[in-house]
Amino acid sequence: MDQPRLNHVQCLNARGLHRMAYWEWGDAANSHVLVCVHGLTRQGRDFDTLAQALCGHYRVVCPDVVGRGESDWLPDPMGYGVPAYVADMVTLLARLNAASVDWVGTSMGGLIGMGLASLPQSPIRRLVLNDVGPRIEWAALERIGRYVGAPISWGSFEEAAEALRLVSIGFGPHTREQWQALTRPQLKQNAEGRWVSRYDPDIATPFKALTAEMASAGEAQLWQAWDRITATTLVLRGAQSDLLSASTAAELGQRGPKAEVLAFEGVGHAPTLVATDQVQAVSRFLLA
Repeated sequence: MDQPRLNHVQCLNARGLHRMAYWEWGDAANSHVLVCVHGLTRQGRDFDTLAQALCGHYRVVCPDVVGRGESDWLPDPMGYGVPAYVADMVTLLARLNAASVDWVGTSMGGLIGMGLASLPQSPIRRLVLNDVGPRIEWAALERIGRYVGAPISWGSFEEAAEALRLVSIGFGPHTREQWQALTRPQLKQNAEGRWVSRYDPDIATPFKALTAEMASAGEAQLWQAWDRITATTLVLRGAQSDLLSASTAAELGQRGPKAEVLAFEGVGHAPTLVATDQVQAVSRFLLA
């Protein structure tokens, strides 16, 4: 398997600067740029399979959102939020010198994409939202809140991979090889030699401060953002998703950019874009 190039870009936060890592596939001189952004507790290597399928057409860039993967952790955990992540992505796009980009965003990465795509003069040309939309089911947020930031470590990689698999059943079926490939970049060994997830546990701080009332107010703002998007848009949904309901997905096809909506059976939150049918669906849309 080819390996991506690891680069960093400096971004601004409320207390100074932080480095955001990004993984890059394909020809660095290619003007066709695809940005792939991961979910809440994940990192950019989640997109290895999709990037390998598309790096002949695109310069594929997969950032580790601040606090995850190879990126720095923030000094103030309340800085972990979508508006700050959007600002980091604007800095990244300036580094890439990309006049326009296509975007694939899973869950949180989709919210970041929505935020950027809703801005005047947005550089996003084609937008793929993977199992997320303006309305996020509260029960799913409660489920995620039960494990994000929990101080858990494991004695072996295999034990860690199995534990992550059990909290990620919604990702759908994977072979042992596929799951290990997804999981290896997600883990690191701490000073005691135990395996831990490769993210700042403090990303849970603003997440756990969220109330149902705050979520409702945020939803209203997200629908306003959705209605401003002009990019050609595809919404992917795990047919058994507890985060993006079928009714919300249908609504995404009726208003704003009037997205094409596609569901994958046997998958919940969220499709990993590893399975052949998922990779083909994204490739077909982006290369149309």
